[in-house]
Order: sequence, then structure tokens, then C-alpha cells
Amino acid sequence: MTLTGNMLIGQQAIAGNREAIRGIDPATDLPLEPAYHGGSGEHVEQACALAWSALDSYRATSLEARAEFLETIASEIEALGDELIDRAVAETGLPRPRIQGERGRTCQQLRTFARTVRAGEWLDVRVDSALPERQPLPRPDLRQRQVPL
Repeated sequence: MTLTGNMLIGQQAIAGNREAIRGIDPATDLPLEPAYHGGSGEHVEQACALAWSALDSYRATSLEARAEFLETIASEIEALGDELIDRAVAETGLPRPRIQGERGRTCQQLRTFARTVRAGEWLDVRVDSALPERQPLPRPDLRQRQVPL
């Protein structure tokens, strides 16, 4: 895990052009490297535009693909290993077991969300079949489900 201080916008590492901020090690009160330079309004607009355009393709993915995406995030977090734990301890001053517990909880939640996505119950699918013989007027086939906005 190499920290560069760059922003990740889309799939690009971009250097910020605003004042830098740094993490502070609460045990030593010393700044941590690297410095992170803030983004401009244009950076925010670019990130928002990319997020908006990604929604269209993400919305079209299967529930299985979405669940696998969440599981991959959990696996990638775990794959960072001790480097992630060491950095989080340095940034927060929290004890190592607490950070390990937070990582475990986060990964478990991602996997729980993946199971929920796979089950699809959150879509709240409703199907009211057509009743062409209904009087005084026929009822059309009505289908409803939740979609991401």
C-alpha cells in the first residue's frame, strides 16, 4: 500500500492544487506523510460527472455482479494487511486490536450487504398481473421495483 497524496478521480491519480492537509500521529503530534493537496471546484465537478455517468452502467449490472463487487472490496481491504492497520493506528491513536476489529466489522458488513443484494428483496418487486376480463375496465399488467437514482 503506497500512499501518494493524490486524489483518485475516475481511474486516475491526480495531484490536488489547494492547500495541503496531513494526518497527525496523536502519539507523537508529528505530521504523517504524504501531504494531501485539496481539489478545486473543477476536480469536484469532474468526480461528480464521472459518478453520474457510472450510475447508468452500474444500474444495468446484475445483482450477482453488484454482490461480487462488494465482496471484492472486502477482500481488497483484507489484502492490504498490516499496512492498513499500521496506518490507521498512526492516524487515530487507537489500539491495534480496535483497528483490527473495525476492519473485520467493515468487511463483514460489506459481505452482509452482498448477501442482501443477491437476495434482491430490497427491490420490493411487485407484479399485478393483467385482468383483461375485469369490469367495468380491464386492468393492465403492472410491474414495479426499486431502482437506484
